[in-house]
Amino acid sequence: MTRFKLLCATVSTLLTVSSCSNTTITNDNPFFSKWDTPYQIPPFEEIKPEHFIPAFEEGIELQKSEIQQIIDNKETPNFENVILAYDNSGEFLFRVSRVFSNICSAQLTDTLKQLQSIVSPMNVKHSNDIILNEELFKKIKKVYDTREILGFDEQKMRLTEVVYKNFTSGGSLLSNEKKERLRSINEELSKSSLDFGNNLMKEMSEFVLVVDNTADLEGLSQNLIDAASAEADKRGEEGKWIFTLDKPSMIPFLQSSTKRELREKLYKGYLNRCTYDNATNNNALINQMVNLRLERANILDFATHADAVLDRGMAKRPELAYDLLDELWAPALDRANSEMQEMIAIKKKESGDASFESWDWWYYAEKLRKAKYDLDESMLSPYFSLETTREGVFMVCNKLFGITFKEIKDAPKYNTECQTYEVIDNNGTPLGALIMDFHPRTGKGVGAWCTSFKGQKYVDGKREMPITSIVCNFTPPTKDAPSLLNLDEVETFFHEFGHALHTLFSDLQYSGIRGVSRDFVELPSQIMENWSMDPQVLKLYAKHYKTGETIPDELITKIKNSALFNQGFMTVEYVGASYLDLDYHTIKENATINAQEFEDNSLAGRGILAQIAPRYRSNYFKHIFAGGYSAGYYAYIWAEVLDADAYEAFVESGDIFNKEIATRFRDCILSQGGSKDEALMYQDFRGKEPSKTPLLKKRGLI
Repeated sequence: MTRFKLLCATVSTLLTVSSCSNTTITNDNPFFSKWDTPYQIPPFEEIKPEHFIPAFEEGIELQKSEIQQIIDNKETPNFENVILAYDNSGEFLFRVSRVFSNICSAQLTDTLKQLQSIVSPMNVKHSNDIILNEELFKKIKKVYDTREILGFDEQKMRLTEVVYKNFTSGGSLLSNEKKERLRSINEELSKSSLDFGNNLMKEMSEFVLVVDNTADLEGLSQNLIDAASAEADKRGEEGKWIFTLDKPSMIPFLQSSTKRELREKLYKGYLNRCTYDNATNNNALINQMVNLRLERANILDFATHADAVLDRGMAKRPELAYDLLDELWAPALDRANSEMQEMIAIKKKESGDASFESWDWWYYAEKLRKAKYDLDESMLSPYFSLETTREGVFMVCNKLFGITFKEIKDAPKYNTECQTYEVIDNNGTPLGALIMDFHPRTGKGVGAWCTSFKGQKYVDGKREMPITSIVCNFTPPTKDAPSLLNLDEVETFFHEFGHALHTLFSDLQYSGIRGVSRDFVELPSQIMENWSMDPQVLKLYAKHYKTGETIPDELITKIKNSALFNQGFMTVEYVGASYLDLDYHTIKENATINAQEFEDNSLAGRGILAQIAPRYRSNYFKHIFAGGYSAGYYAYIWAEVLDADAYEAFVESGDIFNKEIATRFRDCILSQGGSKDEALMYQDFRGKEPSKTPLLKKRGLI
């Protein structure tokens, strides 16, 4: 992905405020100084909010000058003076952009929100000015049209094709009238995306379940009670207990609270985010964004937004994404219904009441797991402290790839909770730096993600090392216990680490070919999940936080036996959200959309169980309305076909740490970025096309 596209994707916009003061370069602005820090990690403690506007303005002016130099060059357009010069442009702006967007995602303040409203319109306009620059595109097209006779190597050829495709898909071939409309649409979408995310963050922070009666804590673990007490103290509600919509608070409450009315209240607080008749209702934004995306796709000569998006992915056409979802849907529904009937039987036996609602699922699923496998989360979490899990991830990476990790104690931090490591390759040379940020806090986005502060490329023959970052919202420590992770959090840690490895192992000449398609990018992350719960791996890292005892074989057997537990539910809620995303983005005519009615038509018509909501309902579906996954949420399951098949290569060899296969995976996948077609990359690794059978077995659907 080219730098200006990354800028649009990572810096959101509010158009209600617009300002561009004259750039003031001062000695105290860290962006105008060389960063004499380990791996050139941003000097976070020195960067103040007032430093961003001058830095963005200077970055924009610098890239404008670099672009103008390409246009003014009188030499015959070639790779070096056009494609490479363009790829190298905007380096200063990209550095500022990454710091700003990553800090906004991890700890957004009111001041930063105001800066977003100033910075984002500047950058949207700048990005449009580049991609719609006719003189620049003429030169790019000249190189593209003669690429076959210029003797390009594979990476030069790929970069030339990627740059040309980015410009044409961005509107470079359009008439002036259509270009201007495209500019307007891009600005409106950028603003709406930020508004959507800010509305969600506001509702996440404002809804709480306050408990002031000890009887209402029945069933909850002491760790969860202590965490809720600490949250109450932090909010000035001493002597009470506060539960939030953050997953480490909400999910354990839903799993263990005996108070059905409180489970209902908390879950409905989660389910109905941004649907109320107030300023944070996201329905109008959804309606606007879906229609604007359709209009943009039509301008670019695509029938739907999904057609435009999937044209750049492995699936190529929406029909193929639907085909995969359809193949999973019916068996997943059958399995989920069987799971529910077992839970209803437990509920009826206990209370005589067979009624069952969505807020009952987690509670009775835990009862069912206990009944069938003699297993519940409280038995497991003491063996998965954050520290031991982190060491487990490190050990797996060392066994597979020979890499090691050393903490950089004096590294700059944007938050005191951050941990930073240098990553050393198997030959002793440094690969890059890794920043990790684990726990929820006010102003932090929901979920977990991997991002970067600096990408890898070569400059004058020397590899510039990346700086990658993992950001999560894991269960925080309490006064009596460290951070103890549930199994989902453990898998999430391994998952995000796979993304980090993808960045760290990158070995590309050019920055413009780092990116891969959405339906391929989850392969490096999801394959790592396979090691997290393997019995052999658990023996290496799952240690009791108090005694240091290795997780006993009895518990490992229970984990293994329960691997398919609740897979019907998890598959249905995921596929349901994927259907919803594709349905929104395969609309072919402008329409007035009511999100709740649209959901009902999308999912009820496919027979979804009333007791299962899609993983993301429309009004808080941040992936597709405030992220980069519009018409692409199916990508997780598409990539799961790849990751299950890829992991099968290790299993078939008889050694899940097979270094030869790991090296081939690194060389063919992890180091390649987007330097070649993803399907070809996978075939280079596996020697064949992927099979769906490992995925279907993994999810218990065959």
